Amino acid sequence: MTAESEPTAAGKFTAAGKFIERFASVLVAAGIPRMPARVFAALLATDSGKLTAEELSTQLRASPAAVSGGVRYLIGVGMVRRESEPGSRRHHYLVPDDVWDEVMRDRDRILERWTAALREGIDLLGADTPAGARMADSVDYFEFVSAELPRVNARWQEHKASMSRKTAGN
Repeated sequence: MTAESEPTAAGKFTAAGKFIERFASVLVAAGIPRMPARVFAALLATDSGKLTAEELSTQLRASPAAVSGGVRYLIGVGMVRRESEPGSRRHHYLVPDDVWDEVMRDRDRILERWTAALREGIDLLGADTPAGARMADSVDYFEFVSAELPRVNARWQEHKASMSRKTAGN
């Protein structure tokens, strides 16, 4: 934990604290519950890349139970990983290097479920009805996006490797 992420004596947040609250609000607007969003943002904003539950609780000024629930949610959706500290019962929580890949894979699984449900809707309502046509258009969209995601991910991996080579060459 860094001092930059804690509220000052006057209760105003420093730069990291402001980032945590701002990014958490963006995640909340995207559907992530508030405490998991704050935990995730705090982990992203930490130089070490990992924090204990106690450190998260202190930094976020949240109860240990609230932090525990937030961490449990994030582990369940693959946005945070728990690591044990050798010789201790303490755990550190960190954001995996491939967190966005995991988030996108999860979105792809959601698209697959939506596509299946929409296909059932088309069968029930009929492909020749306006509702069926809207559903068919949605199926086409989701299938297109799902087919493109692996290509986008491959391009990202190539880009990331290229950037690493450039950084190593400097």
